[in-house]
Amino acid sequence: MEDAVIVDLPSASTGLVAQRLIEIREDVGAMALSRVLTLVLVVPEEDAEEALAVANTASHQHPARIVCVILANARGKARLDAQIRVGGDAGASEVIVLRLYGALVKHARSVVTPLVLPDSPVVAWWPTEAPKDPGADPVGAMAQRRITDSAAATSIAATVKRLARCYTPGDTDLAWSRITLWRGLLATTLDRAPFEPVTAATVVGAQDSPSADLLAGWLRHRLKCPVSLVRSRTGTGVVSVRLQRDSGPIDLVRPLRGATATLDQPGQPRRAIALAPRSDAECLADELRRLDADEVYEDALTKGLPQVTRRRMTMTEAVDEDLVPSPSDARRTAERLAEESRGAIRSAMVDAAPEAAGTSTDAVRNAVRDRLEDQE
Repeated sequence: MEDAVIVDLPSASTGLVAQRLIEIREDVGAMALSRVLTLVLVVPEEDAEEALAVANTASHQHPARIVCVILANARGKARLDAQIRVGGDAGASEVIVLRLYGALVKHARSVVTPLVLPDSPVVAWWPTEAPKDPGADPVGAMAQRRITDSAAATSIAATVKRLARCYTPGDTDLAWSRITLWRGLLATTLDRAPFEPVTAATVVGAQDSPSADLLAGWLRHRLKCPVSLVRSRTGTGVVSVRLQRDSGPIDLVRPLRGATATLDQPGQPRRAIALAPRSDAECLADELRRLDADEVYEDALTKGLPQVTRRRMTMTEAVDEDLVPSPSDARRTAERLAEESRGAIRSAMVDAAPEAAGTSTDAVRNAVRDRLEDQE
């Protein structure tokens, strides 16, 4: 990996930052020419380095110019402190960190605009608190895509409602990206016989997991059936989904943020499926892959979610009434299936015939040559 180039520019101007970028490009080569978009982060000082690490990891799939806007102290004299990072920890990107002070805090767009790559898309990302209306925000208005993370908000429920109310084409949320694998697995189960309609669905998820809400909204809009949401304890994320059909329920359960889920379908053996929680870098990379509006997210957020029924019961109560599958049973099943799989592998290794003594690479090569000669 190339050595990192870090240039600090205290009390700078955007013109000086742009000029230093050109000089660095001339020194280290035309590495900036492969950038496909500009990713603008708006983040508090205390969360900046963590957000930059996520963006740098995602940039390996989508090389970008990352402009990190830190809204520092709004008091005092207007000042811009800048830092340029190229190579090393900057991953596949070039990173520009801008710390705004004084009156500049209210003029982030004016500071960012001269540093945007020409003729390339702009993506805005708020890793923590999102603006009240991302589409109307000065930085958000200049972007084709606006990425929020409602799971990082102080008031998650209020944030989700607000994002639905002010949705603008191009908006998306990392909470939505986190359930991509869940949506894929559920869609796959319904693509197989018997092709029966789903009559009802129940999602179990934590109060601090907006992904559970969005998953329920997606099911409600796509399946056109009643969908209920049952809360599990804080920190458990999405726990399970039950799809009710005439032939019996389909249960997809991931116990307590584990890496393995179980899928139970009528007439089929229960299966263990890899379903580890996705990292923020994976989710961000997914969102950078598309630059058009996500109509499926829009429908789940604005049309499906308002029609979801929130049950006033705990997950334990719902399990006792057999409304949802038991995570404990699913965990034990996953452990049993894993042990059976390991036993099958050990048995296969014991039963495998040992390699004949004296077999060498030359002997194998000669045998292949003889067979080819026989075929001629």
